Amino acid sequence: MGKINRKIPATMATQHPDNANAPYWEKDGDGFVSTREEIRECQSAFQDLNCQEFMWDWEGKHVDEAVVDRMFHTHYKFFKKYQLGKDIFLTFRLPNIWREKGYALARAMMSILTAENFARDLKFHSPPLFEVILPFADQAEKIIYLQKIFTKLATFKCKLFNERCYFDYINIWPLFESTTDLIGSRKLLDRYLELHLKTYKRKPAYFRPHIARSDPALNSGIVPAVVAGKIALSEFYRFGKDNDIKIFPGIGVGTLPFRGSLSPERINDFLKEYPGIRTAYIQSAFRYDFPLPIVKKAIKRLNKELSKTTPVIYGEREIKEVSKICDVFTAPYRKTVGAIADSINQLSKQVPSRRERKLHIGLFGYSRGIGKKKLPRAIPFTAVLYSIGIPPEFIGTGRGLQKLEGSDIKIEKYYHNFKKDMMLAGKFLNKENLNWLADHKKGWQSIKTDVDILEKYLKISFGPKTKSDFAHYAISSKILKLWNTKKSISKEISNSGKIRKSLG
Repeated sequence: MGKINRKIPATMATQHPDNANAPYWEKDGDGFVSTREEIRECQSAFQDLNCQEFMWDWEGKHVDEAVVDRMFHTHYKFFKKYQLGKDIFLTFRLPNIWREKGYALARAMMSILTAENFARDLKFHSPPLFEVILPFADQAEKIIYLQKIFTKLATFKCKLFNERCYFDYINIWPLFESTTDLIGSRKLLDRYLELHLKTYKRKPAYFRPHIARSDPALNSGIVPAVVAGKIALSEFYRFGKDNDIKIFPGIGVGTLPFRGSLSPERINDFLKEYPGIRTAYIQSAFRYDFPLPIVKKAIKRLNKELSKTTPVIYGEREIKEVSKICDVFTAPYRKTVGAIADSINQLSKQVPSRRERKLHIGLFGYSRGIGKKKLPRAIPFTAVLYSIGIPPEFIGTGRGLQKLEGSDIKIEKYYHNFKKDMMLAGKFLNKENLNWLADHKKGWQSIKTDVDILEKYLKISFGPKTKSDFAHYAISSKILKLWNTKKSISKEISNSGKIRKSLG
């Protein structure tokens, strides 16, 4: 494998709306980051925190299309010194046009093309944007299709304005968002390479596939999300070795265990859990819900150490074991979540908004669902369950362990921080709330069973341990009472999020 002509960023700040506290840079302090404020946010991630990349999210939200123009005008000296596309990076997450209408896609691609012109005129590094992330990646043909669209659009633009075409190819990296797609990711990569060779007469110099943690957990539970990600990571590197292509995987992780368990306080655990990851998402809670010096120190360490970790390569036996784990744990999780979905949806309406998202229309049109049941997105889903004292990490996990009894499969082989993650979630368990829900509402009794099995398996007792844990317990008790009397709980959800250092 030869050298690639670019820097691979280790830390990517994102716009995931999981922060409970207001950003440290925000003047009004309301915690809501408007589209206009995202320019300031992006700059702060680069300049204050030393994040090496920023994800500009076009998926299901309103977007400032002139992001590059605004940043170059507002912070000219900074970007003259730290070149966008060379030293630091701005990466668009595109809308998936097979799930969302293509209006935003066209605007995103034109923004990328015009940013190249602007950077060239300023004598900055060009192109400043040259790769994007495609969510819900499930077919190689879709990636090639979008690359072809970009080439056609670039060629048309150059002809229309009678200019030389410097830039007509864009890297599109898949974001795998289901356990099935994660485990089967090798098929997509192989097919993509085949199509790329046919279309462009060359193979990509490198590949940056991305692993989602939130949506696989939302759809299948925490254990399948973790172990499927491990197999995907292994398959990425196996693909790279087989085809002499450098691999630089990224992973989308939140701070709470259910959404990835990457926080400034758990860098060691993350490095142990995901060796081989080269880019970690630094979401809003990571940046805003912890003391700023600790955040900076953690990002500095990730920037230094992520590139040095050695990936674990699994064989066919391990892939079969993980597939079985996913089946065993997914079934009870989905059954329970389907049963309590109505309650979750009712509560999620009161989770405080942090971004200007578009209206989610349709079962899978950027809303999520299990079967015919609609669900909120992963952040409000997690926020709701934690806020009532029922961490979602437990759902289906105990019964999954019970089904594996007597087999040779050990969860800890693939999920190294299993006990630590369960213990962290367990601090926020409100057993009084769980008992009441189990007695009065359909579906919650099974979670009580999960908790009982987990406590026996881990030989521990869940519940609050510290002063702050008990404070969270008290708020979760209040939330359940307010919910039963149909009163507002939005303030309490926010306050509980501040204690656990993440909204959801």
